[in-house]
Amino acid sequence: MNLTELTQRLSEVLLQRGWMLATAESCTGGMVSAGCTALAGSSQWFERGFVSYSNDAKHDMLGVPTALIDKHGAVSEEVAQAMVLGALNHSKAQVALAVTGIAGPTGGSHTKPVGTVCFAWALPSDTGPTLGAETAWVKVQTCHFEGDRAAVRQATHLHAIQRLLELWHQR
Repeated sequence: MNLTELTQRLSEVLLQRGWMLATAESCTGGMVSAGCTALAGSSQWFERGFVSYSNDAKHDMLGVPTALIDKHGAVSEEVAQAMVLGALNHSKAQVALAVTGIAGPTGGSHTKPVGTVCFAWALPSDTGPTLGAETAWVKVQTCHFEGDRAAVRQATHLHAIQRLLELWHQR
């Protein structure tokens, strides 16, 4: 399935349940949100997107503790998890995804090379689709994508949607 088909499938799953999606994006700069809202009727299932590119934005918009960023770095599973929970807490969505990474061509390190992306997905727990992070089921993952900046961002976008659909069926 291509990205448009995956996003269409995501919209169908959300619409079936009457749930809304929120995104918290750093390295993609809103690409996931743009991909969602490119579909007609997305206002029925897409609630909002946060583009939290800077560390200050992660803190101010999503409530990511500065100490967490200082301890683990902005590109970490811990920060991705805080971002996804912040997206839930600062929206009316029941489902959220977050991405934070190093798209390049600079910014990488030995431990976090260019292409490193941390993801987090939050779905309602088995107790039901209530609002807020207290009842969320969260999964985090770190991936490494090859290619230039555009390729890393595109792969991140694709993986964020694809993995959300996979997690839905694995729960």
